[in-house]
Amino acid sequence: MTGAFAKLFKEQRIRLDKTLRQFCAENGFEPGNVSRLERGLLPPPRSKEKLTRYAQALGIEPGSDEWLEFFDLAALEAGRLPKHVLDDQEVVQKLPVFFRTIRNREMAGEDLDALIERIRRA
Repeated sequence: MTGAFAKLFKEQRIRLDKTLRQFCAENGFEPGNVSRLERGLLPPPRSKEKLTRYAQALGIEPGSDEWLEFFDLAALEAGRLPKHVLDDQEVVQKLPVFFRTIRNREMAGEDLDALIERIRRA
């Protein structure tokens, strides 16, 4: 991943119409750390508690698609699979086949998009 979490974080803060300093002052965050986070210079926090604090401060509704994306991007940028994926044993058992398939096929963007669409319809 190349900054998708940082981009989402910044977009959410801007959606609140808050400057970085306003956002940090209102929520007790260190402006330097949030600035580095938004620029992709600091990796997303690993702790669920810290991610939850950020998500709540950004006004992201728990359980919403944005909430799930926020946590998924944080995990992926740390090189981890999201917890909800790891909690599903059926999915975990099939991941090696999935990884081999996409590795062996060297999928282009269009092919990957088509695969994602097929998975969504299944």
